[in-house]
Amino acid sequence: MKMPYAESRWRDGNSARLLINGEDFFAQVFACIRAARKEVLLETFIIFQDRVGEALQQALIEAASRGVRVVVTVDDYGTSALSSEFLGQMLSAGVQIQLFDPRPRVLGMRTNLFRRLHRKIVVIDAELAFIGGINYSDDHMSDSGPTAKQDYALRVQGPVVSDIYQSSLTLVRPVANKAITPLRVVQHQTGSARMLLAVRDNTEHTTDIEEQYLLAIRNANQRIVIANAYFFPSYRFLRELRNAARRGVRVTLLLQGQPDLPLVRICSRMLYTYLLREGVIIHEYTQRALHGKVALVDQEWSTVGSSNLDPLSLSLNLEANLFVRDQALNQQLHKHLRELVLTQSRQITLQHATRGEWWRAPLIFVCFHFLRHFPAIAGLLPAHALRLKPVRVAMPVAQPEASPGAVRGDREESL
Repeated sequence: MKMPYAESRWRDGNSARLLINGEDFFAQVFACIRAARKEVLLETFIIFQDRVGEALQQALIEAASRGVRVVVTVDDYGTSALSSEFLGQMLSAGVQIQLFDPRPRVLGMRTNLFRRLHRKIVVIDAELAFIGGINYSDDHMSDSGPTAKQDYALRVQGPVVSDIYQSSLTLVRPVANKAITPLRVVQHQTGSARMLLAVRDNTEHTTDIEEQYLLAIRNANQRIVIANAYFFPSYRFLRELRNAARRGVRVTLLLQGQPDLPLVRICSRMLYTYLLREGVIIHEYTQRALHGKVALVDQEWSTVGSSNLDPLSLSLNLEANLFVRDQALNQQLHKHLRELVLTQSRQITLQHATRGEWWRAPLIFVCFHFLRHFPAIAGLLPAHALRLKPVRVAMPVAQPEASPGAVRGDREESL
């Protein structure tokens, strides 16, 4: 299934609001879902059945019960443990739920390891959109303890919403339970920001997000700040960062100091010496797990989205980033990231990075060659057709007095 979307182009007249962590994001998303008049399209990698997932469920049920068309698309790998009761309550209210790339388990193990739906998008009435890296789980709340994550999203309005809407609509229309007639999109200008939606898929837009990063880095004159959860980018990405630092651009990386996946930190640290020797500044965020995927260049350019800078995001997953030219957003993001660097991070020095390098030298050599050739390696992996399958719960015999909580049964696919 191809996923064409509106041709990549910058749209004028938009407005954006930076949302930091679940405290900002969830309240606004849930309120906008409840206020929807016609349609809610939601894509995400993860929904957990916790306080956040249950709040999302209730907002979706309320919207669908009012006759709003609600379509939820989740990744079959990322969202794997929702109960039939939880799903049944949404389906009974009219919420349409779809699995991206459902795969059978082998010996209890999930087999859909690659080419995941990693996008996080919500479109309300084709007028308002949210895009970023925040999943629907309790660990995106700052009060969730040691599992808490640092993350970001944007709330956007304006002409760029039509591109986000068309991208989401193209994904869900082929298999939605009911025929979806597109809403009429009225492109009112709401601000002065220029924006570009870039998606990554495995058909026509395989490098769009990375190309926007590289273009901005090549044109940087003053500063580059990248805060990214999983930093193991392509060889050409590393080369452009090196070149920028060599010509006097202040290049700062904010990476994970308390990773949720230790292997990620090991891989990232293999690249530290190469970057530090060229003048790149590296900080590790130590307050909690860094899950953000944001960056800024000079005084105007910034990006927020779902794409990590690692082989999965850059070469395999379905991703979506919004690129923004707006001085106010750039300055807000820069002020926030600078505060994290100064108060909640530790700087990595070249002396620290080269300690014990003699035994790591062969691994570093392998890492660089892996990054150089990974796009070709990824091309050898099965490029199976992208599939969506509606979720259906085996419902009991209709009993008018039964409460929603009485729904039981097994789904056709493991979610």
